[in-house]
Amino acid sequence: MFGRAGLLEQQYLITLLVKLAVAASFASILVRFTAFQRMLMREERTLLQRVKLATGCSALFGAGVAIRISNPAYTAVDLGLEGSMISGLVGGYVTGLLSGVLISIPAMFNGELMSMPLFAGVGVLGGLLRDLAPEKEDVWRFSPFLDLSLYRLVRQRQELRKTAFHLTCVLAAITAELLRLTVARLFGTKGVFSLEQHWSHPDAFTVAAIYLTTILTITLPLKIWNNTRNEKKLEEQQHRLNEARLAALTSQINPHFLFNTLNSVSSLIRTNPEQARNMVYKLSSILRRLLRKTENLTPLREELSFIDNYMTIELVRFGDKLRFVKDIAPDTENRLVPSMLLQPLIENSIRHGLSSKLEGGTIQVRTWLEEGRLHVVVEDDGVGIPETRLATLFELGIGVSNVNERLKVLFGNDYRMWIDSKPGEGTRTGIEIPELHPAALAAVS
Repeated sequence: MFGRAGLLEQQYLITLLVKLAVAASFASILVRFTAFQRMLMREERTLLQRVKLATGCSALFGAGVAIRISNPAYTAVDLGLEGSMISGLVGGYVTGLLSGVLISIPAMFNGELMSMPLFAGVGVLGGLLRDLAPEKEDVWRFSPFLDLSLYRLVRQRQELRKTAFHLTCVLAAITAELLRLTVARLFGTKGVFSLEQHWSHPDAFTVAAIYLTTILTITLPLKIWNNTRNEKKLEEQQHRLNEARLAALTSQINPHFLFNTLNSVSSLIRTNPEQARNMVYKLSSILRRLLRKTENLTPLREELSFIDNYMTIELVRFGDKLRFVKDIAPDTENRLVPSMLLQPLIENSIRHGLSSKLEGGTIQVRTWLEEGRLHVVVEDDGVGIPETRLATLFELGIGVSNVNERLKVLFGNDYRMWIDSKPGEGTRTGIEIPELHPAALAAVS
């Protein structure tokens, strides 16, 4: 007899462990849906959003109740009470109340008539707990470990309200389970389903395990969902960090570019005022582009238009010594490239490749598409770069290192930038990035 009782207790504990696994599975299934993830990221929700959240939770937890009814052997999948409280904790009164009603529908059809008022009441209780939280984030930090909460209560007085909230949540879960058992004892099978009432004379240890399982079943989904929330927050923070980094890199380019361009203008003010006036007009077009709020990515044709204005200024300065050639594949003009991609590279070619060459030279820009990749090459026939300096160019050159940094921020490892140079023959800088259409602008920038 003792052996049979021990075997039953083992089966009961296995059922409780399975119940915890089901709770974790339900939470993991729900969090896979993007719409549900967006709901979790909001602390304030409209009425429609609360209804949607309740519908999502009810679909899964209600299905668990229906499975238990269709096959009484699957008692561990019935998380109706716990799901109602979880919905209230996450979404508030409306979500908790509606979830409790919807989750209880299969039980009501099975004749368990007290399920709806009990689940709805527990859902409202979850909403009350949410309102009692000192901060909304404390809902996600709920800890079921009483010893830790009591330690905080005694030793850390500044955490008194938060600790009291955690203890209140534990007591609320115990109260909900006690209500379920009371209703089950009063109304029997026509009241509500309860593991303790369903099992044959569980001992005190098993009863305590039932209450602990209820607490953990409520806690597990909150922890799983909070992990997803933290991951999303980290992604958003990284996105904002990248935006700030791009803004800083762009501001680094603009003064550098303007300083060199103004030097070109000043050299002509006395010798050729008309040309200087024309250069100022072109410079004003460039400034309008720089001061206008732009995206991180821009169509190649706009970048080329910007380069045309810039090269007009430089061609006036260098005259026939400087030649500019474009070999642009027509199918690349609408593809997206990082803003201010070409100007730093062309400026480097002029300053370091051609300005010291007495007979001048040619700068060529070529673009083409190949296997879903956009290729951009800036080439000059200037004095070239010594091999010793070429190895450190990405670290030392303002323009080149800046472009490389922005490509790294925007594309991670999905890009290639290279520089090939031979002293006395010229320099060629190549960039290879994914082919992006204008429709991708909002998603990537």
